Amino acid sequence: MNITAKSENGLLIIAAEGRIDSSNAAVVEEKVNESVKGNAHSAVALDFENLEYISSAGLRVVLRLRKAEPSLKIINVNPEVYEILDMTGFAEMIPVEKAYRRLSVDGCEVIGQGANGKVYRLDPDTIVKVYMNPDSLPEIHRERELARRAFVLGIPTAIPYDVAKVGEGYGSVFELLNAKSFAKLIKAEPENLDKYVALYVDLMKKIHSTVVRPEDMPDERDVVIGWAKFMKDYLPADKADKLVKLVEAVPVDHHMMHGDYHIKNVMLQDGEVLLIDMDTLCQGHPVFELASMYNAYIGYSLLDHSNVERFLGISFDVSSQIWEKSLALYLGTDDAEKIAEVEKKAKLIGFVRAMRRLIRRNGLNEEESRKLIEAYKTEILALLDEVDTLLF
Repeated sequence: MNITAKSENGLLIIAAEGRIDSSNAAVVEEKVNESVKGNAHSAVALDFENLEYISSAGLRVVLRLRKAEPSLKIINVNPEVYEILDMTGFAEMIPVEKAYRRLSVDGCEVIGQGANGKVYRLDPDTIVKVYMNPDSLPEIHRERELARRAFVLGIPTAIPYDVAKVGEGYGSVFELLNAKSFAKLIKAEPENLDKYVALYVDLMKKIHSTVVRPEDMPDERDVVIGWAKFMKDYLPADKADKLVKLVEAVPVDHHMMHGDYHIKNVMLQDGEVLLIDMDTLCQGHPVFELASMYNAYIGYSLLDHSNVERFLGISFDVSSQIWEKSLALYLGTDDAEKIAEVEKKAKLIGFVRAMRRLIRRNGLNEEESRKLIEAYKTEILALLDEVDTLLF
């Protein structure tokens, strides 16, 4: 048995390696108490990553430590030791965190990338979404809960079944048996573009027809109002005021949206269409979803058409076709005027989002980004002259 201790931002982590049983429990307790007394701390964690076994004598050591340290938790517990803690009721008495298996994505294909992370294919059956934030466990648990809520409501989603350590960060692991993204399918089968767009729009309609409880998902309307108010420092006062009023006039809507709906986040598995990348799930009016879609296919590539090829793996011409066909199918009309009217509404919110994002990423201090910000601003001002409502 080996006992070591280290402090991290006030948390004293005491690691136990080997076995704790009646033959060494007294010595272990002595070493643990020495570590607690010898290190200033606000909380204590027992790290059981390398603990092979713990007997009832060892459990009593833990109990006595908890009496002295009420905030005690046990982390990185392997399956064998966790089973002991669970059977004896310790998992109900003390916070216990299971150990995460370690995965490597070196050499793995990147099949998607969003604002929060990258999605890698580990093998034909498995993908992992690796989060950029190394302290992403709350984000992962949030996304898992959002995915679960969508699944319960009948949305065909890929549910993460495991959390793993990937490098210094974390990832959610999904089982997707030989699934392919619509981006890959469209690139490989351009002759079937209409077929895949139809499936893509069918799923979007299903999502948008699903009502969620107000407390279950974020309200995108509140988010977009924030974007509009941000623009007050960058648009003429009358235009900025109109923009805010347009967004505020959109009624609260409890229908589900994906929030980042594009062909890399829609998969086909054995003939079933599945939704992935669920951390953006929200509720709101569909104009906000269409704005996000417009950016993915056109808006973010306004001045540099190669952006969409780097992002989605398809040409700007094909991405434009996907947007146009999707919008017509979604609206259920071939009326060019009606389609153009709704597109303007989506473009306005899309360009606001894109301009704000660039500014917040220090774009005003970079020449190429400044050009794009000005292009977005020009588009926004022109659209504000034409758009009097975001509703359709």
